[in-house]
Amino acid sequence: MAKLQPFIRTHNTALKNRLTAYAAAYPGECRQTDADPDTGCMEFEVRKGRFSFRLTAPYSEERRRAASKAAKKNSVNGMGRSVHKNLL
Repeated sequence: MAKLQPFIRTHNTALKNRLTAYAAAYPGECRQTDADPDTGCMEFEVRKGRFSFRLTAPYSEERRRAASKAAKKNSVNGMGRSVHKNLL
């Protein structure tokens, strides 16, 4: 891997698991460079352009109510189980 690649340092367990799996599947694109067992922090080097994240704005109250209404409309017996899950 070339020098000066972006580094990701995280304590987030889900992200650590995803990066570990990605590094195993694509060793030319990503590798673990450090781990601190005392703090649980892991660091990965990832080829530029392979990692991104998206920040989203919080839902407005109107959008939250609309989403809640749609979820209730599509649930069975008001228990939050979707019709599709019952068909499986």
